[in-house]
Amino acid sequence: MTNPNPEKDPADWVTGDEPMTGPQESYLGTLAREAGEEVPADLTKAEASQLIEDLQEETGRG
Repeated sequence: MTNPNPEKDPADWVTGDEPMTGPQESYLGTLAREAGEEVPADLTKAEASQLIEDLQEETGRG
């Protein structure tokens, strides 16, 4: 059975080296506050996606 929404590794994204999106930045801010972490301002889309996954796991939101 094929997964209808296969996840692609952020490192393989064509646009992964572009700056993170507004929604990513907003959600990272929320997760970082809950985790007591700081978020670097100059993350790429791929880096932001990975940090979101890490912080979701840390905060139990994932």
